[in-house]
Amino acid sequence: METLAVGCGAGFSGDRTDAAAPVVRTLVERGGPAALIFENLAERTLALQQLARRRDPALGYEPLLVEELRPILADCLRHGITIVGNFGAANPHGAAAVIRVLASQLGLPAPRVAVVVGDDLSDERGRAIVRARLEGEFDAQRFVCANAYQGAMEIAAAIRAGAQVVVTGRVADPSLVLGPAVAHFGWGPQEWDKLAGGTMAGHLLECGAQVSGGYFADPGRKEVPDLANVGFPIAEIAGDGSCIVGKAAGTGGLVDCRTVKEQLLYEVHDPAAYLTPDVVADITQATVTQLGPDRVRLSGVRGHPRTATLKALAYFDGGWLGEAEISYAGRSAEARARLALEVLRQRMGAGLALRCDLIGVASIFGDDGGAMLRGLAAGAATDVRLRVAVRHEQLEVIDRLLREVTALWTCGPGGGGGVRTAKRQRLSSRACLVPRELVPASHSFA
Repeated sequence: METLAVGCGAGFSGDRTDAAAPVVRTLVERGGPAALIFENLAERTLALQQLARRRDPALGYEPLLVEELRPILADCLRHGITIVGNFGAANPHGAAAVIRVLASQLGLPAPRVAVVVGDDLSDERGRAIVRARLEGEFDAQRFVCANAYQGAMEIAAAIRAGAQVVVTGRVADPSLVLGPAVAHFGWGPQEWDKLAGGTMAGHLLECGAQVSGGYFADPGRKEVPDLANVGFPIAEIAGDGSCIVGKAAGTGGLVDCRTVKEQLLYEVHDPAAYLTPDVVADITQATVTQLGPDRVRLSGVRGHPRTATLKALAYFDGGWLGEAEISYAGRSAEARARLALEVLRQRMGAGLALRCDLIGVASIFGDDGGAMLRGLAAGAATDVRLRVAVRHEQLEVIDRLLREVTALWTCGPGGGGGVRTAKRQRLSSRACLVPRELVPASHSFA
């Protein structure tokens, strides 16, 4: 059977919206069966979209959905390239409606859009399932929503039923690629080695340009050509589950054994047991082989039976986060920034845990308690930006901090400027495992 080419159009919410077009052009020129995936969800992203849907029930899907699909929708429909995306986020049906409207605006025939559901556990039944399995107290007053990580089989079923576009909410990232592979090759639900191979192909693609040089680049140590035009990856998946990873033609970036190995190990806690909803993948005997420029073969992935449970995340109202920044430059800039920090600590009171960073001195390696910054001797930095942040249940406390930072402009120390403030509502999350038979997935056509 022909190999299946699967390209990646996005690796996260907010990714480049011009990245998918070169991938689609490459798939069209290659010919043969193909799919294009958009991986838009992370824990943070889904939480943000749940909040957006609470504010407006019509929202809750990927904010850049139209910008992502407008450049490529016509070519994908015309050339039979199946689109699969978790851009449905907290509102898959809303996303499907937007896609149909976009097709109409582009003068295209109405596409067959399937919506995969079953991940949302926010109703009373879902809440009871999660409540029974979360460790610790379940705060019903603060509960916002919960979602289970679904797998590839319902995506495959939707494609076999004729879907040209498949919209999902929370599914495991590699399942976006495995679904089209299962539909194309007809793999059974217990062909563990093949499912594991397809899963790891999905794992290589799921983060977009990470595997094609983006996250790999480190000047002087790991050079990547034309990074400004880095191409997004394409995997040619074979019937045995092995794949060849490349990238869009005519683009920058790099695909070699090093980039593939880095992404292969990315977020894999146990190489012998990478848990997904579809299979437990084992890469301890996998082989990575360079076939040519920007062509790397992955083979030898083994699979073990899937677990009896699915991961679920429950989200709770987490109060508010406030952030504010102010810059100091020139002679004694660092000393003035440190003085401003102490002014804020005194003004806000010792009982409030402020996160304070001096960008340009200590920020990435700082800590919420401030021990590292206090232990670091004051230096002579001449370009410093003070950042303070606080989490609190009461919005009034957040607003007070933002006012205090703004007041530094004239209340001193001298020479501060460029104040920026922001606040946003937070969700906290807690994970649990739920029996998969309690959260079945299904699909319907929008």
